[in-house]
Amino acid sequence: MSAGIRILGIDPGSRSTGYGVIELDGPRSRCLVHGCIRCEGANLPERLLKILRDLEAVIREFSPSEAAVEQVFVRRNVASSLILGQARGAAICALAAAELPLAEYAPAQIKSALVGHGRAEKPQIQHMVKVLLSLRTAPSADAADALAVALCHAHLRRAPQRPGARRTARSAWRQFVPQAVPRSAKP
Repeated sequence: MSAGIRILGIDPGSRSTGYGVIELDGPRSRCLVHGCIRCEGANLPERLLKILRDLEAVIREFSPSEAAVEQVFVRRNVASSLILGQARGAAICALAAAELPLAEYAPAQIKSALVGHGRAEKPQIQHMVKVLLSLRTAPSADAADALAVALCHAHLRRAPQRPGARRTARSAWRQFVPQAVPRSAKP
């Protein structure tokens, strides 16, 4: 496979930040790397610095040309959402320092792009990431979420758009999945 567009996807978290780099070749995507930046036990400033530095290392090694990150979803615990926002900010700083174009997607939009609906559960995301990227095993939940962010961006950036039409994750999913899923994975 010749070198194509590389997309870094990030699922930010203050204790575990998932990352994944995919490479696009026409309608196909392949995974170059995925993993988690674990920040257990350190105080918040040290965890944020670890996220920043580890993502800078991934960027140096895999040279993505674009990046996508999951937006913060505010739940009942506002304090947790604020900390998550800080982790997301550290990730965005790594992307900005590398001058990578950044796209941001809501969790429901990412799920819709991969599974076809915005309420997909973690195992569904892991399974679709495994199938779409022809991985032998499903990645961990955080890494799968990061790869899902990258795939969502790949789907939406490639989806043809009619003049005046609104691009949605669901419309991109319907156009992309039939081309991207290997024949052996189709029923």
